[in-house]
Amino acid sequence: MREKMNEEKVLVILKPDTIVRGLVGEITKRFENKGFKIIGTKMIKISDVLLAEHYAHHVDKPFYQEIKDYMQASPVILMALSGVNAVKSIRTIVGATDGSDADAGTIRGDFALSIEHTLVHASDTVESGEEEVKRFFNDEELFNYEKPDIKSIYGKN
Repeated sequence: MREKMNEEKVLVILKPDTIVRGLVGEITKRFENKGFKIIGTKMIKISDVLLAEHYAHHVDKPFYQEIKDYMQASPVILMALSGVNAVKSIRTIVGATDGSDADAGTIRGDFALSIEHTLVHASDTVESGEEEVKRFFNDEELFNYEKPDIKSIYGKN
């Protein structure tokens, strides 16, 4: 087994369309089936301040109000996930941003048809994963535990 596996943290946001379409269990199951640890989870109504901070790169764009309306249409579920190579693997599970371009078998490929309603957000780099998890979770809301199936997931390397 690996001496010390370097686990990455990823923020996943189950967006309002996931909630209202009843896909929370289906989408969560995909991450669990892959072997990722859920180290934090909660449901919130996302505030203007958190939304502006999270989407700072879009705040000055003409479509930001649409993003804001979409993200505040219902509560969202926040999940902090961890695992080896988590960012790359979770982004693969999520699929291309435009659901009509996403591969079958991915979350967006199976459940989305647009670029506006993308069902989930997933951190896109190791650095953004760390930053985003800290933005939405305090230390007391994150948990570290051992998964007994770790060898079956990662093998001996």
